Formats: sequence, structure tokens, C-alpha cells
Amino acid sequence: MSNGQVVGYIRVSTVEQNTARQLDGIDCDEKFTDHASGKDTNRPQLQQCLTHLRKGDELVVHSMDRLARSLVDLRRIVDELVAKGVKVRFVKENMVFGDTNDPCATLMLSVMGAVAEFERALLLERQREGIEVAKRAGKYTGRKPSLTDEQAQMLTARLAAGESAAALAKEFDISRASVYVYKNRLQETNIG
Repeated sequence: MSNGQVVGYIRVSTVEQNTARQLDGIDCDEKFTDHASGKDTNRPQLQQCLTHLRKGDELVVHSMDRLARSLVDLRRIVDELVAKGVKVRFVKENMVFGDTNDPCATLMLSVMGAVAEFERALLLERQREGIEVAKRAGKYTGRKPSLTDEQAQMLTARLAAGESAAALAKEFDISRASVYVYKNRLQETNIG
């Protein structure tokens, strides 16, 4: 048993998802929770967690896909932590890395990570196929527009008059990014 901390890392894709079940029953000295996609490792709490970990600590994660979606990212994170003297435990897979320099553990990490990446790719492919079938059947029209046609015309006119994107975003209760989409459309129509 190490004299370091037990540090938990939790990731859910949306704010609505429940984080409690991921490390339920595991006593952690510290927990880091991200509400973000796992498509890359540029997550604030993950970065804080990785910086926080010291030699002798143990990182506990519910499953490999919660830490990283791509095999390359998963291997890199685990390898860096093990080299730093940190144990990495995946609860769902019942695997621990860093106890020894075990070639079998390294192989299993690669295989399990590849399987998780493959499952994710299949899920996305099935999702795309389902959306395509629904579109052909007229049942899928995409996301509902943020603004009605009338609101969009009003917003575009006010953008053309030079009003600030931030003020308009607040007034129309939409993101500034959405305002810039309308602004870009306006500029494209003025150019063409």
C-alpha cells in the first residue's frame, strides 16, 4: 500500500449525467470531475488532476473510456503517470497499472483501449446510419433553429446597423457564436 493519495477522476459527457455512480463506494482523498466530451484530453479537471498527482498516488477511474477515448491518448496518459510513480486503476475493467513493469498489463491496456475505441466508432457509425434513415423518412430535420425567421431578420438588420454581437446575444438569449453565424451569413450575402 502506498502512502500517497487516492485520487478519483470522473468524466460525464453532459451536465445532466449523474457522476455519483462512477466511483461509488471508493474512498478518494480528492476527486476531479469533468462535464465534457472525451474526444480529446483538453479537459480542465483532467489537466488539474494530472498536475495534482504525485509519486506514490493512485488514480482511480471508473473505466478506460472515461479517461480517454483514443488509444493513443489512453496509452500516453497511463505511461506518463506510471513513469511518474503513480498507479492507475480502472474499476470496470478491474485493472491496475504501475505496480510492476508487467508486459501483460501493457498488452491488456492496448487491447482494452482498442476495443473501447472500436465500440465508440461503431456507435457513431450506427448513429449516422440511423440519422440518414430518419432523414430519408422525413422524421429527422436536425436541431430546431434558435430563432424564428422573424427574429433572425431582426437580428440580421441590427447586426448590419453595427450593434454589438454580445448585446444582441444577451437580448435574443442565444450564444455569441450563434450571433456570429448570422453575422457571417450577412457578410457572405453582402459579398456575393
